[in-house]
Amino acid sequence: MIEAVGLTKRYGPKTAVQDLSFSVRPGIVTGFLGPNGAGKSTTMRMLLGLDTPSSGHAVVNGRRYAEHAAPLREVGAMLEARAIHTGRSAYNHLLALAATHAIPRARVEEVIDLVGLREVARRRAGGFSLGMGQRLGIASALLGDPATVILDEPVNGLDPEGILWIRNLLKSLASEGRTVLVSSHLMSEMALTAEHLIVIGRGKLIADTSVADFTRSASQGGVLVRTPDSVRLGELLGALPEVTVRSDDSDVQLLTVEGAPSERIGRLAAEHGLVLFELTPQQASLEEAFMELTKDSVEYEAVVTPSELVKEPAA
Repeated sequence: MIEAVGLTKRYGPKTAVQDLSFSVRPGIVTGFLGPNGAGKSTTMRMLLGLDTPSSGHAVVNGRRYAEHAAPLREVGAMLEARAIHTGRSAYNHLLALAATHAIPRARVEEVIDLVGLREVARRRAGGFSLGMGQRLGIASALLGDPATVILDEPVNGLDPEGILWIRNLLKSLASEGRTVLVSSHLMSEMALTAEHLIVIGRGKLIADTSVADFTRSASQGGVLVRTPDSVRLGELLGALPEVTVRSDDSDVQLLTVEGAPSERIGRLAAEHGLVLFELTPQQASLEEAFMELTKDSVEYEAVVTPSELVKEPAA
């Protein structure tokens, strides 16, 4: 389990992280999200003892990272996949790490197979592609068979097969009761992988909630209704108090209903013998929810639209 209590980090006049508190529970994948400059990397560095908090503290499995006698066996982390000796082979890189914690050579062989680097294990890591480097970084994080795993952007450089692999790996680690914290900018992937989210912006906590509740909070609450009886159903719904009905000019069978849950719409249609082809509550995607809830926390915001970048030539 990871616990951050009042974490604050200042660099001169700039406060990168401010009074940040959260817990990361074992048994689920927790996504760590935020716009660029939000303080995610600084926070993860403080969790791992690489940066000293200006105030507050963080513990992993009940102790500060530096207090663990064998940290690799407690916490496996990847903050920078290419932080390796480029002249060493993948095998020798992992073997050197293993020697620091008396990890047997057999475990090195296991993680090489786990991440799919068997064919290139004896090649110099400096010649690895971005995706191969990511796999080596993940192998390093898992070398000590840790109870807690912290990964920063683990899908960078991976092809579709690799993305599916890391998604299943993270879920498998969580299902074994491990604590898994993953930072990523890929909202679509987080939606498929994470169950819980910690979202920060400008160094402050924005949300600490489940993925379902996070997306629900940004949803408009409307219901899409497709029916050949759209005119009649629209009249019936429009007569209800606090219900708004919008038709779609491009699809005469489609209505958007706000102010009435899908159950009420379905019962009303059934009472009047109206046919329904579709009854779908509108749900924001994770990306839409993220953009909505972090819009005031973006440090670098574009002010020129793509169309403005292309000017018509002068006559």
